[in-house]
Amino acid sequence: MQYLIHHTTTYQYGEAVRLQPHVIRLRPRSDGSQWLHKFDLTIAPTPLQVSSVVDLDGNAIVKVWFAPEPTRSLAIQAVSLVETIRTNPFDYLLEGWVTQLPIDYPAGLFTQLQPYLTGQHPSLAGVIDPLVMQLAQDVWLMADGNPVMCLSHLNQQIYQQCGYQVRETGEPLPPGITWRQKAGSCRDFAVLFMEVCRALGLATRFVSGYQDGDPDNPERHLHAWAEVYLPGGGWRGYDPTQGLAVSDRHIALVASAFSQYAAPVTGAFNPAGISSDMTYHLSIQPIAGGQE
Repeated sequence: MQYLIHHTTTYQYGEAVRLQPHVIRLRPRSDGSQWLHKFDLTIAPTPLQVSSVVDLDGNAIVKVWFAPEPTRSLAIQAVSLVETIRTNPFDYLLEGWVTQLPIDYPAGLFTQLQPYLTGQHPSLAGVIDPLVMQLAQDVWLMADGNPVMCLSHLNQQIYQQCGYQVRETGEPLPPGITWRQKAGSCRDFAVLFMEVCRALGLATRFVSGYQDGDPDNPERHLHAWAEVYLPGGGWRGYDPTQGLAVSDRHIALVASAFSQYAAPVTGAFNPAGISSDMTYHLSIQPIAGGQE
C-alpha cells in the first residue's frame, strides 16, 4: 500500500512567546516493513537552524532552533509518501530456543534488550502493578506459555474488554489504571500491552504513527501501538486498540522503550505559564496502484 500523508500541527499562544529548541518526530521510518519515498517538512516561523539526526533508538528526527523574535503561533506541516510492504505480520520463524515464556535469552541479547524489558511507566519505578501481573498470568495460562499465542490473547483481551476514548494530549495513564477502568486512548492501551509483555519477559517498545482507519469516516488521529522483539522475527507490531497484528495498514513514525521519546513534537517556550492551544489536520490518502 502507498499512502500520501498531510499532517499539520498548529500551536496558538495567548501572548507573544520566544520559542525554545523543538524536536520533531514526524518523519516516517524506512525499514523492512515500510519505505519512505518522500518527506517534506515546513515550519513557520522559519527556524534559524534545522538539524536531521538519528536518536538513541535509531529514529530519524529533526531538531530546530528559532530566532529570539517573539511569535503568537507555531505551525508544523509534514508531507510524506510512504509504501507499506508487510502484508503478512507472521512471515517469520522463531529461533529454536524460543518455545516458552519466559524466554531464556542468550547473555549478549539479554544485555541489549534491557531498556525494553524494564517497566514502562516512570511513576511506578519499575514495579509492575499487581493487577497487570494478574493479567499476565491469565494470558500465560490461556496460551500455555506459547509466546505468539500469548501475544494474540493479550491483544484480544485489551481490545475486547476495554472501551476506546479519544484523548489528544497528556502522558499515557499508568497501565494498572487503564486495566482497572477498562477504558483509555490508544497510547494507554499500548502502554498496558507493553507492561504485560514485560511481566511475561518479552521486550517491547512504544510506537507512534498513523493507521489507515475507517474509509467511511474521514476523521483521522495520530495512533500508537506496541512492538515486541521476537528472536527470529525481530520487532513485530501489535495494536490492542484494533485487536490486530500490525501489517501494511499502519505507518510507523518512531519507536522507543519509553513513550515520552516517541511524542511527535516536543519543545518549550518563554515565558512559561502562557496559555497555548494545539490544533491539527491529518489526511491519510491511499494511492491506488501505487501512483501519486
